Amino acid sequence: MICKILRITLLFLGFQHCSSRECVDPLVSGLYASSFLASSRYNFLYSANFAKLYGSSGWSPSPGDRQPWLQVDLGRKYRLVAVATQGTFNSYDWVSKYTLLYGDRPDSWTPYVMKGGNSTMPGNWNYHQVKRNVFHYAFTAKHVRLLPLAWNTENGGKIGVRLELFGCPYGTKYPNHGSESVKPSYRSRTLRDHYAINFKTLEQDGLLLHSEGVQGDVVTLELKRGRLYLHISLGSSMVHKVNGRTTLTAGNILDDQQWHYVTIKRYGRQVNFTVDSQTVTAICKGEFSHLDLDSQKKMHYHCRDILLKPMTFAGPNNYLQVPGFFRKPRMFVKFKFRSWDYTGLLMFTRFADDLGALELGLSEGQVNVTIFQPGKKKLQFAAGYRLNDGYWHTVDLAARDNLMTLTIDEEEGSPLKITNPFTIRTGDRYFFGGCPKTNNTIRKCETKLNHFHGCMQQIYIDNEQLDIDFILQLSSPFDDVIYRCTPNPCEHEGRCIQSWDDFICLCENTGYKGEVCHMSVYKESCEAYRLQGKYWSGNYTIDPDLSGPLKPFEVYCKMKSYKAWTVILHDRVDGTKVTGSTVDRPYVGNVNYWNASWDEVTALANTSMYCEQWIDYSCYKSRLLNTPSEPYGYWIGRNNESHYYWGGAFREVQKCGCSINQTCTDPKFHCNCDADYRQWYSDKGYLDFRDHLPVRRVVIGDTNRTNSEAQYTVGPLRCHGDRNIWNTISFVKPTYITFPTFKPGSSADISFHFKTYRDNCVFLENSDEQLRNFLRIELNTTQNLAFVFMVGDGILNVTLRSPMPLNDNEWHFVQAEINVKLARIKVDWQPWAVRRFPGQTFVTMEFSHPILVGAANRTLRPFLGCMRGLRMNGVPLDLEGKVNEEQGIRRNCTGECLNATIPCRNSGQCIEGYASYTCDCNNTAFDGFYCHKDIGAYFEIGSWMRYNIRKKPISDEAAWANWIDPHFDNFSLGYNDTADDVEFSFSTLHTPAVLLYISSFVQDYIAVILKTDGSVDLRYRLGLITHKYQLTHRNLADGYPHYINITRHNRTIKSQVPDNNTVTSNSVKSPVFDGDLFPVPSEIGDIDKEIKRHNAPGFIGCISGVRYNVYAPLKALTTLATLCSSVSSPLSLFPLSYPLPLSLSLPSLTLYQKQLLNIPIFSQILLTSVVPRAGSRQQAAHGSVYYRLMWKWKNQRSRRTRRSPS
Repeated sequence: MICKILRITLLFLGFQHCSSRECVDPLVSGLYASSFLASSRYNFLYSANFAKLYGSSGWSPSPGDRQPWLQVDLGRKYRLVAVATQGTFNSYDWVSKYTLLYGDRPDSWTPYVMKGGNSTMPGNWNYHQVKRNVFHYAFTAKHVRLLPLAWNTENGGKIGVRLELFGCPYGTKYPNHGSESVKPSYRSRTLRDHYAINFKTLEQDGLLLHSEGVQGDVVTLELKRGRLYLHISLGSSMVHKVNGRTTLTAGNILDDQQWHYVTIKRYGRQVNFTVDSQTVTAICKGEFSHLDLDSQKKMHYHCRDILLKPMTFAGPNNYLQVPGFFRKPRMFVKFKFRSWDYTGLLMFTRFADDLGALELGLSEGQVNVTIFQPGKKKLQFAAGYRLNDGYWHTVDLAARDNLMTLTIDEEEGSPLKITNPFTIRTGDRYFFGGCPKTNNTIRKCETKLNHFHGCMQQIYIDNEQLDIDFILQLSSPFDDVIYRCTPNPCEHEGRCIQSWDDFICLCENTGYKGEVCHMSVYKESCEAYRLQGKYWSGNYTIDPDLSGPLKPFEVYCKMKSYKAWTVILHDRVDGTKVTGSTVDRPYVGNVNYWNASWDEVTALANTSMYCEQWIDYSCYKSRLLNTPSEPYGYWIGRNNESHYYWGGAFREVQKCGCSINQTCTDPKFHCNCDADYRQWYSDKGYLDFRDHLPVRRVVIGDTNRTNSEAQYTVGPLRCHGDRNIWNTISFVKPTYITFPTFKPGSSADISFHFKTYRDNCVFLENSDEQLRNFLRIELNTTQNLAFVFMVGDGILNVTLRSPMPLNDNEWHFVQAEINVKLARIKVDWQPWAVRRFPGQTFVTMEFSHPILVGAANRTLRPFLGCMRGLRMNGVPLDLEGKVNEEQGIRRNCTGECLNATIPCRNSGQCIEGYASYTCDCNNTAFDGFYCHKDIGAYFEIGSWMRYNIRKKPISDEAAWANWIDPHFDNFSLGYNDTADDVEFSFSTLHTPAVLLYISSFVQDYIAVILKTDGSVDLRYRLGLITHKYQLTHRNLADGYPHYINITRHNRTIKSQVPDNNTVTSNSVKSPVFDGDLFPVPSEIGDIDKEIKRHNAPGFIGCISGVRYNVYAPLKALTTLATLCSSVSSPLSLFPLSYPLPLSLSLPSLTLYQKQLLNIPIFSQILLTSVVPRAGSRQQAAHGSVYYRLMWKWKNQRSRRTRRSPS
């Protein structure tokens, strides 16, 4: 029993509290200067008594104070509910983080711990604004101490504090001291109750409250091993044999001699049990809702202070050195400790006269005793079990020569006695918690054990209690033990194990992973496994809500090359026979799915693109839907909704599949079974409306007549696709969409895909009213992706720097997670960027604003691009449901390119800007904003142009390496050896001429020849034989522009000419025609003789829109012409990817650009080159692919009057 309880206050619902006003009185502003105390002060103007809110100065410690603190004596006990801070008036001095200690005496402190174990409180961000922190649970104290942890250092800033505490006097109903009694009145048979108790104790076990009634109703509140247990029973049923006793447990390590606040609230069968910051909710067992207790009881309580001063060993080098009586033959050591660590040094002392040493250590939850003796084997023995459980344990050691006794927790009959031969002569000092690392040359203390982390109190040396005030400056004057596993921070039934300053979660066999078992190990669907590269069918475990509350379950995945079917079996796959059912008493067949609950199966159907389920009703004189009257049979699906249509029919039409197909046995009815024949018929088909599936129950009500019988079968649920992955929208204007406020608890994960061209934008944000708590994911630069948050410890961020640009208009996958231990973010397959938090078990993620997607709350920074597959804590957000064309939010990834008023012409690539677009004309022979400007040149006799694709032949080794590995990173042939794509336009009145000529390092070439009669031939030599093709019989030397397109892929050649826009296809059957021979590295010094014959007298006219694969010679020439003031001959031009040393030579070459917005442009066009006049052996010897344009010399005057091509 708890006989040492210092104060108990009971407040029942029937009571009238002495004060009805709110408990928010300011408590510091009215105090005298003597109530303030500090570790030091900066000067007189910054004394502790100036630390009042809205004061004209503030408190600042001395610059040399390494452990500053500010202390307030409230004069009496108060119930504290909040604290507010400011910086020093009109300065750069303020505190950004701090912690609070409280207690009834100025020499015994308890740190205020917020929900989950975080003792760090957020402070100010400037000197004048007030930062108010409302305590998660109220506490009682007379003295409060503030410890600054972080402060402003910019502009010469330092620690500066003004503060105020809010609360109300404690114990106004009853006196604070002495023995008192009270007779609280109870209302009989209450539906609602409210109990409130404050207590503090040193005992681990005891009874706090007990009451019962004559009908078996009971309320009991008891303490067991430092934890509170509430037992409540509203009565047990004698009819149904239901035991109404319900037990709830909360809190831990409540035997710390500190005040703890307990509330019990009940309404009907629902009970909320709160201990300090932890709340447990339960529904009472049984069938009753009222509590019937005795009407009146007399309670006694007594308040008596017990002076305890525990010490905390928290640092890596903490130790306590205590003097002892020297050279005594007997040793007595006694102390109490509590810890979570498995190992640590409890006590070490060295004997006098070099007789050895004695060591007490904590190892694997036991107290190990080791005696060292010179020249002898050391003695070791252990006592106790699981002493690292965080509770107080007593160690009592007594020793003399040849005898040692060790007692743990003062249990009778349990002392461990050692009778080995050894000699005891006590030394002059004892070390508790560890050995000093310095000043240890005389070997007074040496051990291999780690320093002790925990608390100690009531230390006795040789039967004399240690004066804690004497050594207070060497250790922390408070018990700082924190139970980090209550409540359990590990999610999804993960097991929590803690040490002194941290905890770990064991996630084995839970299906989850991560620091707190938050992230699912499994994929959300079979489709996700297929996209991951798993193409074999079999059993897989899926988790449709990922990190959500639903558990993973096993399904069968039927993998196809283009989709994956998810199949879930159940117990109604085999036929079920039904007889004896009526409309009033129908048969109800439940469908129980294997390995999954109903919610889990529903989640799968809800996230799939398509679902279907076979249903079959076989009947013998048994009606089904009975349209248009009330149905005899139907099925129940999602949300327990009844559906009156059958397989193969449309939803909500009350028909069967035979009615849709017009194959029913009797056309007068909509189902085969509704004909009510004395024969076996069936109605069957697939149910495929996903929002109604899966089938939960089948109801049959017409099998009670003579010989009436039915049999039904429900097939497995089959789903494929994932509609969340492709739930896509586009932001084409600066705007945002909203979703309900994110309520993640203590862990949050966010994932989505995006594509954009912007380098500074916000993807999503959720915050509170004052923007003091928020989460935000943003793109800061082209390569920096940031996860920014403020969850109770200032604005922090974790930034991932990508080696590749993220605004490249390609899809990228983002994942972000934050929990009590870390925050991290990743993109695509890059490693996580991680920021770990200090030891705490709670983060404040309490938001009040809606989720903003596409922009930030205060600074807009809009996102323009596409987003899909947004999930938050496993819950998919329906982006497509927020489509609004007027606001610039479109369905699917559709920007301005698909809605352009003027599209990109001539095969120009549209570069999406979502709010705008640009046209990429680099791989075309055209220019301009829309790739609409035709680039051409007028050639006179003697002028020609050469364009080098490769200046030098490749080696045999390089060609072989490229043939073996065409994707070799460090080498490229520079052109495609299996395909050609040529296009150009020309206009002339003169024949014959070579329009284009392409040669390789061997005797392979491509030539387009304008013959004497004006027809056009194509000459292809790829190997030993030259192939000739006549592109058109028509005379094209008519002064009008004509367009030619030639395409080759391996052995197939296609050409397009402007005669009738027909495409001519030629397939080369000759075995010597080898498309891979064209790039063979070799050099020749001449041009084919057949081609030379057609090159006299030359080409005179215009050529435009020249393109060979990705090369556009005339376009490159116009770029160079803007850099050169004169043109020389011959013209030699290299690809734009090479340096451009250029020497130009033309008698007269006129370049022009003509807009073609209103002229139809053909696509998929291929062109090659033109040949120089005979005798250019040295120029041809380069063996490059040449673009040469030639024509005959004419009078310049006549040239200018000639019509140019359009």
